[in-house]
Amino acid sequence: MLRRVLPLLIVLLGVAGFMALKATRPKPVAATPQERVWRVETETVSPGPHRPVLALFGRVEAPDRIRASAPVAGRLLKVLVRDGERVPAGALLAQMDPQDLEPRLAQARAEVAREQLKLSHDQEALEQERALLALAETALGRADKVQSQRLGTAADVDQASEQLARARLAVSLREQGIAEHPSRLAVLQAKLAEAERDAARGEIIAPYPARIGVVEAAAGDQLQPNQTILTLYPHDGLYLRAKIPGDRSEELRAALAAGETLTARARHAGRTFGATLDRIAGEADARGVDALLRLEPDADLPLGAFVDLTLERPVAADTMALPFAALNGGERIFVVVDGRLQDVPIERVGELVEEDASKVLVRAQGLGPGARVMVTHLPNAVDGLKVEEVGEAQGLAQGQAQAETQAATQAAIRP
Repeated sequence: MLRRVLPLLIVLLGVAGFMALKATRPKPVAATPQERVWRVETETVSPGPHRPVLALFGRVEAPDRIRASAPVAGRLLKVLVRDGERVPAGALLAQMDPQDLEPRLAQARAEVAREQLKLSHDQEALEQERALLALAETALGRADKVQSQRLGTAADVDQASEQLARARLAVSLREQGIAEHPSRLAVLQAKLAEAERDAARGEIIAPYPARIGVVEAAAGDQLQPNQTILTLYPHDGLYLRAKIPGDRSEELRAALAAGETLTARARHAGRTFGATLDRIAGEADARGVDALLRLEPDADLPLGAFVDLTLERPVAADTMALPFAALNGGERIFVVVDGRLQDVPIERVGELVEEDASKVLVRAQGLGPGARVMVTHLPNAVDGLKVEEVGEAQGLAQGQAQAETQAATQAAIRP
């Protein structure tokens, strides 16, 4: 009997103990929900004039580059320079073999002298032929008179007429030859000038302080007319050719037309060079329009080198320079008003470089001086979010931690 009742007693005791514990348990305190406060860094800004910049990619060019070539077919006697060498103005760079140039020059001079001598002979012969013409006219008159007196024959008159006609033709041809002398002499003098020019070009002389680009021929080469010997360009004639977006070209044209000087900084091989916007091309393509920037005279850059550069744009009024982290979606920023975020739409004007740090230049309507802009990037920032402003270092650390947390969360839920 006891064996049957004992389990029932144990169950009843357990239920009674549970009811006693439940009746004597402490009552939990009701939790009051609290709004989360995000700690952010802010920056006080005041709209004002700023000069935005364009980040471009350019190539070094020399519009005044010269291609020195052979004036005529001949042998290259010597080359005195090498690729990349600097030379002063008036330096001898290369020389053609004079034996290929002097015979042509001597022939041209001889033809001019012969034409001048021929004029002198024609003038003397003309005087003699005019005297013969006068004699022929007298002989014809005498033959007519004799024939009219029946003392001569008609054959004598015909012979005298023929002699007169021949004398007149000789005088006419001689006068025509003398009249054509100036034109013949001009042709020969032009050939002489061409020969003198080619002879002078047989010595390749640097017209200005220059740098040798490429030497394409060696001493002893047999060259053809207009075959390139070497290229050279002036020290202070280097330009950068860069492609400018089409939507920026008009403001740059207007600035140049107004006489504004727009400078740029170019970087190549760890060095920095200055440049000035000189002109903008008159033709454009799908990528934009070419701009030519004149490098400063002491820029020692090889022709054809590619460089990074930042070009100044005209001053933009009523703009603010902000870190890129201040942008949210690229079209808005948040200002802190009474501890909460306020959404402000912006117009993105360009970029600004301050102390080797890039910032974004924006314009916002209705945003006055002293506004506190949030510069901590919050992926979940919305209008009205409660925030707490912190110091620069702490705010940066907090923003980085929040960004890392958000990135980890997105990675966890990404399929």
